[in-house]
Amino acid sequence: MRPLTARQRQILLLAANGNTNTAIAAWLDVTPNSVAEVLANAYRRLGATDRAQAVAIALAVGELGIHDIHVPDQQREAAA
Repeated sequence: MRPLTARQRQILLLAANGNTNTAIAAWLDVTPNSVAEVLANAYRRLGATDRAQAVAIALAVGELGIHDIHVPDQQREAAA
């Protein structure tokens, strides 16, 4: 597995926090297709086949930190 680029890490983190490709594209002033392409390359680097698996692998290998993932208040309250 090769490490993620800074851009791949940035976009995967935004995706990990529940953002759609369209929302990520709007924030970064790129197209949703560009976001999809960056994520697809990140999946390949991580050996993942989808968004959830990529996030799980990135967390396991230290590409993302558990504290980078923000749990919405409603879900936090439901889990308590």
